Amino acid sequence: MSTDAMAATSQPIATETALRVMHDGGNALDAAIAASAVLSVVETYSTGIGGDCFILYHEAASGQLHALNGSGRAPAAASAEAIMARGFETMPEKGILTVTVPGAIDAWHEANQKFGNLDFSTLLQPAIHYAEKGYAVTPIIAANWKGSEALLAQTAEANVAYLVDGKAPPAGTIHRQPDLAHSLRSIAKQGRDGFYQGAIAEEMVCFSDTLDGLLTLDDLANHKSEWVQPITSNYRGFDVFEIPPNGQGITTLMTLNILAQTDVAGLAHLGADHIHLLSEAFTLAMAERDRFVADPDFNELPVELLLSNDFARSQYARIDMNKALSQPVESALPNHRDTVYLSVVDKDRNVCSFINSVFHSWGSGLVAGTTGINLNNRGAGFSLEAGHFNQLAGGKRPLNTIIPAMVYRQGKPVLSFGVMGGQYQAMGQSYVLSNWIDYGMDIQEALDAARFFLYAGVLEVETGVSAAARAELSARGHELVGAETSWGGGQAIVIDWENGVLQGGSDPRKDGHAAGF
Repeated sequence: MSTDAMAATSQPIATETALRVMHDGGNALDAAIAASAVLSVVETYSTGIGGDCFILYHEAASGQLHALNGSGRAPAAASAEAIMARGFETMPEKGILTVTVPGAIDAWHEANQKFGNLDFSTLLQPAIHYAEKGYAVTPIIAANWKGSEALLAQTAEANVAYLVDGKAPPAGTIHRQPDLAHSLRSIAKQGRDGFYQGAIAEEMVCFSDTLDGLLTLDDLANHKSEWVQPITSNYRGFDVFEIPPNGQGITTLMTLNILAQTDVAGLAHLGADHIHLLSEAFTLAMAERDRFVADPDFNELPVELLLSNDFARSQYARIDMNKALSQPVESALPNHRDTVYLSVVDKDRNVCSFINSVFHSWGSGLVAGTTGINLNNRGAGFSLEAGHFNQLAGGKRPLNTIIPAMVYRQGKPVLSFGVMGGQYQAMGQSYVLSNWIDYGMDIQEALDAARFFLYAGVLEVETGVSAAARAELSARGHELVGAETSWGGGQAIVIDWENGVLQGGSDPRKDGHAAGF
């Protein structure tokens, strides 16, 4: 807890960077950008300047909430036919064909130009320092790195950037990224054009060409982030805001709308009824997400209908508390023609909910030539199915899993939070928010609580779910397994306006750290 400012990120040195920026006159947005840049160096398997960024920013001076979609688009030459001509029947999960135009740098620069107090170049200096001088590899990062040795060894560039004598660096050693430091210096000097034009852009395209990729200099030069209108639903008196599609934030809102139809607080926390209800609600929301969440520039999406109370009531009516839904769950509408999250609040009560990601762990698994830049695999989110809302097309943005969230009450922000973990993010947000609102947990308890995740017909539960609850869930027809790894990670800051206190929470499933002054 603190009174003036607070930052919560997944790495202590990123949190420290955010606090230092605010001490030096930066606002919450400046601090978030600087922290994200540091995370792009020290937690490269989750994030980087080769990935995407979404931002929700509460501007204290105007009282307005601003939303920036910093997701990248498919290369202009991309199409289902182009992918199939290269031997694939579905979108690959790794490799050069999954790479979309990285949106992060443009989003950082655009947001800084619009709302920042400090120069963009200044905000990149801590990241440059850690890339050049090195940082200590933590046990959690080392374990992820070790499990990806085979992937990183497949290409010479990734091998040079991320392996030491062909092996992942162990915990407690120093790792340096001189090529990435050089790229960051160029961007600090030239701004966003230092990434999307010139030497870095040319190296990325040259690298793509060597692998028969589709990325061109025009794809990079033409990229631009988009300011969008947030979407919202009210959950028990709290207004929850998300970025609209192509982000999956609508999935959280649909889940909460279903939960709002009943008394969640009356169910024993982590009992069979509680886990069953939340899992079924999320599954129903995911069926709509998988059908409709796509780039709104290419299709008219039924957002208003999906968020309506009538639809939520009809979805809730599909849930049988004694029996699991049959999988796969179908959409209810008639036919129509790993990631880092951080939160920062400053002394003026500007609030930044900020997420940056390369999608899967290590993104595409590729480092772009000599740039040191880990390229995303966000294109893996496209479908090749003809007529699908999310079908791959040139210049199109795929379904994007990264979702920062902001919660208001009586017109003021009271919670800035996010939960990492790819497909889990919307479920994680719904669960953490329900823990906080329905069960009255403090924000750290809400993050700490044992998690569960029903996805692709399998219900995974973390340690902490009782044997009795597991047995009852199995009896209701759930295919139940114990989670081999923990689900997601999260950061959150509560703004207590009455007492003038900030409460920060950081997920123990990561190296996270919440701190303030």
